[in-house]
Order: sequence, then structure tokens, then C-alpha cells
Amino acid sequence: MIIVHHLEDSRSQRILWLLEELGFPYEVRRYERDRKTMLAPPELREVHPLGKAPLIETDGQVIAETGAIVEYLVDRAGGRLGAPDDRAGALRYRHFLHYAEGSMMPPLLAKLVLDRLGLLGRPAVGAVQGLIDGHLDWLEQELGRRPWFAGDAFTAADVMMSFPLEACRQRAGLSDSRRHLVAWLARIHARPAYVRALERGGTYAFA
Repeated sequence: MIIVHHLEDSRSQRILWLLEELGFPYEVRRYERDRKTMLAPPELREVHPLGKAPLIETDGQVIAETGAIVEYLVDRAGGRLGAPDDRAGALRYRHFLHYAEGSMMPPLLAKLVLDRLGLLGRPAVGAVQGLIDGHLDWLEQELGRRPWFAGDAFTAADVMMSFPLEACRQRAGLSDSRRHLVAWLARIHARPAYVRALERGGTYAFA
């Protein structure tokens, strides 16, 4: 059995979704954010010293980091929802699997912090939004070439890309003008496994 340590309104929702897509049985242990700081509760540090979600426990191990968990689950599923067979698709798969956290999330986190600073953060908001807009413009072009990030079929790379693009849709300038990205969001939200994951994980602000 896989145990998922799931923090509300967080990137760990992607792990529930991937588990539903792969059909693995799992148990959810939910954690609520501190209402003042919006940070994870200290109880998560009892599972892993960094106290971050997602975390999974399986076969006597604790696995941290969303990308590492995704790679572990895809491997455990025999490569299902993993890299496409063609070289170009496989390269795109690996790129987006790591791009989601490595390139897309840093400016989104910076914008979140700046927005919370109010007037103090306002001078830098425009520059950070410009970085995000550059990402969105490029991603819109990419999805104009293919229906999914790695190619013609849905993969775990799409799971990884869901959180940053849902965050952009809510608070970082992803509007209907970028029709390919908005259509992609509609497709993932319509997937039965995505809906089941919401039922298991509870309220998720970005859905």
C-alpha cells in the first residue's frame, strides 16, 4: 500500500491524480495549512525532516519531491504514462517533467511572495510577471503543435505541468487569450482520474 502525505491546496494533488491514472491503491493522510502563515503543519516533519508535501511512504521508504515521486510511480507501473517511444517525444517528456518545478515554479513563487508584501513588493511585480508571460507565450506555442506536452498522448509530464498552469490561471495572467493552454486545462480537468483524485484529496483551490 502507498501512503500519500497530502497537504491541502498544494502540489501533492498531482500525486493523487497520477495514482488514480495508474490505478494503484493508496491511502491519503491529509494535512491542513496554518491559517496565518499558510505553511505546512509541523506534523509533516515527523515524516520527513523538511516537512514538505508531497511525501509518499511505500516499501519501508519515504520518498520526497514531486518529480522523484512521479518517476518512481511511472517506473513501478512498468513505464505506463512515461516517455513516448520516439526520441523527440522522450526528450520533451523529460524536459517538461523537470521544467514544471525547475523553471516554471520559481517565478510563480516569487510573484506569490511579492503579492503578499503589498506595496513593498509592487516595484518588482511587473518584472516577475514578465518572466511568467514569457513562459506562457512559449507554452502556448508548444501546445499549438500537439495536444499534450510530450506528444499525441497524455503522459506524466502533463501531470507535472498541471499545478503551475492551474496557478497561472488563477493568479498569474493565464487568460482565455491563450486558447491552447486553456483548452489543455479543460481536458485535464475532465479526466475521470482527475475528478476521482479531487474526491480523495478534498478541496483544491486550483481545480
